[in-house]
Amino acid sequence: MGQVQLSGKVNREMFMHDVPVKLGENVSPRTAAVHSVDWWLMGEDLPDPHNRVHLKGDKIHIDYTENNTESFKRLVHRWIEVLKSIQVDKGWMADSQCYYQGTFPLRWVAHQCGTCRFGTDSSTSVLDLDCRTHDVDNLYVIDGSFFPSNIGSNPTLTIIANTLRVADRLLDRLQ
Repeated sequence: MGQVQLSGKVNREMFMHDVPVKLGENVSPRTAAVHSVDWWLMGEDLPDPHNRVHLKGDKIHIDYTENNTESFKRLVHRWIEVLKSIQVDKGWMADSQCYYQGTFPLRWVAHQCGTCRFGTDSSTSVLDLDCRTHDVDNLYVIDGSFFPSNIGSNPTLTIIANTLRVADRLLDRLQ
């Protein structure tokens, strides 16, 4: 319920300001950045009816409570075990057990899913199975909001595939 992905390089500024690691006496932030391998681990938030996006006055408000954190912690722990098992540390850092971990604040959230549930029953869903709203005949929602969750991964290709599927339904409907 998550993924490990090789990501872009950290730079020396990140080591100087954001990464709480202790570097050896003769290791500069630049050297640490050059010798690092950067991984992006993502977990999945499971559907929760209390997690909501709504208007509060004239502002968008997000009610959010993290969940599935134990699964993500197991993923992080397992990945560190894998890195240790292949002896990636060549001893240039003062602390050979140094694995920076951090999470992003809610304001950095991306790929929101589940804001427009779909189904066959208009009392429990906003969209039908073709992503058309139950109440407005010519309104379709083809972004990621109909997904209940997104496995902690970028859903863009699945959104594109669904968009093509819905476009075929629209073509059929217009003929």
